[in-house]
Amino acid sequence: MKIAPSILSADFTNLRRDIYLVEENGADYLHIDIMDGHFVPNITMGPNIVQAIRSITKLPLDVHLMIKKPEHFIEAFANAGADIISIHIEAATHIHAILQKIKKFHKKASIAINPGTPTSAIQAILSMVDQILIMSVNPGFGGQKFLPETLAKITEITTIKKNNKYSFDIEIDGGIDEYTIKQAKNAGANVFVAGSFIYNTTNPARKMKMLRDCLNFNF
Repeated sequence: MKIAPSILSADFTNLRRDIYLVEENGADYLHIDIMDGHFVPNITMGPNIVQAIRSITKLPLDVHLMIKKPEHFIEAFANAGADIISIHIEAATHIHAILQKIKKFHKKASIAINPGTPTSAIQAILSMVDQILIMSVNPGFGGQKFLPETLAKITEITTIKKNNKYSFDIEIDGGIDEYTIKQAKNAGANVFVAGSFIYNTTNPARKMKMLRDCLNFNF
């Protein structure tokens, strides 16, 4: 079970401090949201920020591309230090070629799927991926409420994984807190992205511990 704090909710004037804070309190990954203002209605950061983050942490960088034409940016983010690169099925015209390109750079390939997209849209490429990123909010902004109907999608992917003996991780992103992390875990997820729950508080270390305790306890 892995916790991947999303730096989208961090204080960018104290980014080094906020990265060290979660690193020292048991983060397994750093989740980095890349938005272009076209695929989603928000703009965040580019490869230069990923490169800067890579220079100050040894944590795996879980880079989530919420952008149009992701195939044009795979090399830049791979060279910047991404360890896992997620692309959206909704943004990919030639999905097999893009996944192959990620693998060419010796990075883990992850496919992301929006709440309104059925799991059938990604079933043809499940044997190619290292991770499935299931969005439990509509992508673009942090602090949104968890959409409970996405739990069924986690269950569907978990069943397919077991039946085919796949080894990919199942990541859930959006609205994760001490309640929804339990639901997502029970449905089959094993990587949990949390942003505002951790950072929008006076005691982020306590929130990290709370999430870890939820994962360590059998419900």
